[in-house]
Amino acid sequence: MSAWCSNAPPKVSSSACLLSLYRTAFVTGTSTGLGRVFAEMLLAEGVHVWGTARSVARLQSLAAHPHFHAVELDLKNGEAAERAFTESAAQAGGFDLVINNAGYGVFGDFAATDFAVWREQLEVMLIYTARLNHAALRGMRARGTPGALVNISSLAAEFPLPFQSAYNIAKAGLTALNESLMIETAGTPIVILDVRPGDYRTDFESSVLRPSGADTPAMTRAWQAFVRMMRSGPAPEHAARALRRALLKRRSGTVRCGRIFQAVIAPFLSRFGSLRLKRRVQARYFDL
Repeated sequence: MSAWCSNAPPKVSSSACLLSLYRTAFVTGTSTGLGRVFAEMLLAEGVHVWGTARSVARLQSLAAHPHFHAVELDLKNGEAAERAFTESAAQAGGFDLVINNAGYGVFGDFAATDFAVWREQLEVMLIYTARLNHAALRGMRARGTPGALVNISSLAAEFPLPFQSAYNIAKAGLTALNESLMIETAGTPIVILDVRPGDYRTDFESSVLRPSGADTPAMTRAWQAFVRMMRSGPAPEHAARALRRALLKRRSGTVRCGRIFQAVIAPFLSRFGSLRLKRRVQARYFDL
């Protein structure tokens, strides 16, 4: 039994493993961060994983696993990305599980940054990710068998990150897409999961693009708070376990995960408090 199986929650049989539900999986952005631990979790349970990166050279360590299939996929080219997915699906005989995880951050003043920067991020993280959802859902419907479509949104969809406007828009849009697909797939064997992680120790902050230009004092404080929270967050395996529990339940829904304040307390305050209180808490959180 894998380590992931042995960590099953009380409501799930200790012998339950993902392989009993999912034979094949397609996961985007598996070279680092959450995508990598998601792939490792699935591989540990015997699932065949088609994992993507902009360069397959970044997947060498995962490619050593006999059940891992490296796929070169760059979401900056939506047509090529869909083609890579379709070819992988044909090779796999269809996917039981698709996890759209790939993405990146841009930190900058919205008006001071060239709009082309924001447009590209929205195309990559929302438009072309939606395109992969379209292809994945069509494939699952054509097969007529149980499947799961997972979109890694973010708690930023509920609590926007300062000076990361396009990231916030993309994640909020992805969450809206998830809600739409939950309605459209109701009564079918297809599960839709809207996963909203908070801050995890994934080194995400080191890959965030920072367009040239002088930072204001507010931007400096917000960036320092962002880095501090990322580096002090839970290990990424925590998110993988949360996803695993949700997959075993075989129910569509929302999965919030991260430190207790972000994943539990803040959503509670947002739901039962005022918008003014929510904004004050967010400002305090980022030292603004």
